Amino acid sequence: MKTLVVIFLSLFSVGIYGQDTLFDPTTWKAPYDLASPKDWGIERFPIPIGFAPTIPYKGVEDIRFAPGWAKVKSEEYWSYVFLWYLDGTVKMNATALDSNMKIYYTGLVAAAGSKIPAEKIIPVTTSFKEIKKNKGDLKTFNGTVKMTDYLSKEPILLNCKVHLRSCKGESKTFVFFELSPQTFTHTVWISLDKFWLDFKCKTN
Repeated sequence: MKTLVVIFLSLFSVGIYGQDTLFDPTTWKAPYDLASPKDWGIERFPIPIGFAPTIPYKGVEDIRFAPGWAKVKSEEYWSYVFLWYLDGTVKMNATALDSNMKIYYTGLVAAAGSKIPAEKIIPVTTSFKEIKKNKGDLKTFNGTVKMTDYLSKEPILLNCKVHLRSCKGESKTFVFFELSPQTFTHTVWISLDKFWLDFKCKTN
């Protein structure tokens, strides 16, 4: 996890959220309830995103990394979830997800993978489709992201679930991402799904 902390803190420790307000991830208090299990890593940073500034939203990204996220031999390798807590009503469809995730992971690989030999870097490809929506979702999607893994320096295919939700009385949009190279039948998805199953729009 030390590798992860170095990567994300170096990229996102301070940024701009909203207009001229400095965003401090160590003091920011989430107005929603997203679980933080023991041994899971947590990172937060502002949107617009430093490594993907053309993604056209404002808000906060809130991440939970499985304990084995950075361990190549772990079944939890590259398994994590993140929430986009966005200002206003955001329209989302499969085309927008394809575009946003291609921009996101292209920028992430470029920022975190500076030591990857150029011949090992592959173009990021994405594919998303809308599926039968989960309970409480406005929309639900499945998809994939294929990219260069900047930890192993080899290609990796991440399977992805995406949930879109709004909360009564709030001018906010919640977009929740679950990602893992494991197939959707693997037990790691039980842990990933639980974050969204337990999510609450407001803290108690």
